[in-house]
Amino acid sequence: MQFEKLIEEAEVELKDAFTRIDAIALTNQKRVLDSYRQHQITEEYFAERTGYGIDDIGREMIDKVFASVFQAEVAAVRVQMVSGTHAIACALFGNLEPGDTMVVLTGKPYDTLEEVIGIGEQPVRGSLKSLGVKYKELSLDAGSTPAQLAEQIKAVAPAKLYHIQKSRGYSVARPTLSNDDIAQLAAAVKSVDAEAIIFVDNCYGEFVEDKEPVAVGADLMAGSLIKNPGGGLALTGGYVAGRKDLVEGALLRLTAPGIGGHLGITFNQNRPILQGLFLAPSVVSQAVKGAMLVACVFKKLGLIVNPDPLAPRYDIIQAVEFGDRDSLINFCRALQSFSPVNAHVAPEPSSMPGYADQVIMAGGTFIEGATIELSADGPLRPPYAVYLQGGLSYLHVKCALLGSLNLSAQGLTPFFSS
Repeated sequence: MQFEKLIEEAEVELKDAFTRIDAIALTNQKRVLDSYRQHQITEEYFAERTGYGIDDIGREMIDKVFASVFQAEVAAVRVQMVSGTHAIACALFGNLEPGDTMVVLTGKPYDTLEEVIGIGEQPVRGSLKSLGVKYKELSLDAGSTPAQLAEQIKAVAPAKLYHIQKSRGYSVARPTLSNDDIAQLAAAVKSVDAEAIIFVDNCYGEFVEDKEPVAVGADLMAGSLIKNPGGGLALTGGYVAGRKDLVEGALLRLTAPGIGGHLGITFNQNRPILQGLFLAPSVVSQAVKGAMLVACVFKKLGLIVNPDPLAPRYDIIQAVEFGDRDSLINFCRALQSFSPVNAHVAPEPSSMPGYADQVIMAGGTFIEGATIELSADGPLRPPYAVYLQGGLSYLHVKCALLGSLNLSAQGLTPFFSS
């Protein structure tokens, strides 16, 4: 099979869609550039600080830049946030108290949040549930009418906080939400429960569209720097952005009451954080194009893909269903072999903290776990889907796709029937 020709055909089909992705990237790049110009970024903001980091002008400037880029009242960017899940947990724990009710509007949340909330089969020490926070769950269809959404929300109202997960997570059943969908859900909640907090898990969604959730009705959002907004340069960290009092609540949870966001050095990471954010609109557009190419090629090979190649994109994740355990593992191993780092190793399924099933992960990345770099992972459960994300460059995605297909055709790591 001539895979080069297959990829060429896919690129022709995707040409107009790629043009639309470029237009979104240009809008986002302009907003980022305008923020840097507005805040007069200079080298002094890259300077290293030690100790407590009291009144660190670099950290404070990063917060201001992120806030204006995300069109939020305030933002807090902290390398002390070890992951997107940690940033989300800070937002939840910092704004929920014993007796409060949290409602998830988008069905079962991402695996790693189950223990944060305490909704797994076993009690979890330190979870929201163990601290007296009540939990309710809906699976709303953002395509419903405002009246239909309001009726469903009335059944669980009132609540202190309504949680929306933008990305599909490890689910092929639910779609990723657009920011217009999030605006619809937020408006429906406010029509029923006006004082409630609308919180969005924005992981994988930044810069895929030309605006962010806090610009369309969300009160607070959180995400990871080693996903989209770090642009492949941030070494670690996360962010929260939105209403000032809610961001402050998250920071009180991250540090301590009385300290909040006033302390905490950035470990000489100011420059890569700011440089990564500057590159992020371009990098994210490359990842989105790569996802569309993968979807188009695998669909031509008879595999089930979600979203469809030409479907609008609201995050960087591309799901591909292989249908069996060995094919999923083999694809991850093939992809790993075309990584710039650790191409010589073969990933193995393993148990991971926060996940109910064993997970296979391919990620030969410069920064460990950086899902803005080309990586793929999936839980070993039906329908044995891989969730592909990232690609600092479209060219790398293209090379890895072609190389993986050739390995499969040679019978070395078979993951589709030729």
